[in-house]
Amino acid sequence: MKRNKIEFELKKEQIESLKLLDDNGYIDLYFGDESHFGLTPNVPYAWQTKENPILLPAAKGKSLSVVGLMTRRNKLFFEMTETTFNSDKFISFMDNFVEQIVKKTVVILDNSPIHKSKKFMKKIEEWKEKDVFIFFLPPYSPELNLIEILWKRIKYQWIPFEAYLNFKNLKENLENILNNFGEKYDIIF
Repeated sequence: MKRNKIEFELKKEQIESLKLLDDNGYIDLYFGDESHFGLTPNVPYAWQTKENPILLPAAKGKSLSVVGLMTRRNKLFFEMTETTFNSDKFISFMDNFVEQIVKKTVVILDNSPIHKSKKFMKKIEEWKEKDVFIFFLPPYSPELNLIEILWKRIKYQWIPFEAYLNFKNLKENLENILNNFGEKYDIIF
């Protein structure tokens, strides 16, 4: 299925308007999504010689799921779990987020089934009453969701190879990165 170019351009313009409102202090703007981390390292490619190949441990098993809401100022509200996120868990996460907001807030989300479930859609009105508004991206447009950059940086740049030696190392390294995002780890938008 191809994306709708007209809808894509319209949403892109709307996001730029939301960024301006955020820049001028009228709203807080968050980009939200989930990502999974396991013991199989994420290495897209690497130069190596036949005599000295780069070998990385890989293991199936436990994995970590992270749900996050990120601003362009490197503020991150997140939760990490050893189970996958479903709609109920995401709603609970959003309820916790809504309780800590201080001004009108827009959350940009993709069209994942957990974001579009009947239960989730019913909560949108309740969150609106508390000044949190959900803005859905058009289908097939991950480049409009800036939190995708965070997941990519974590997986391909910030997690060291030794994190993949065991699940404990992976969890500790991921927690360190998430807890230090905005200080030791940052993205310039």
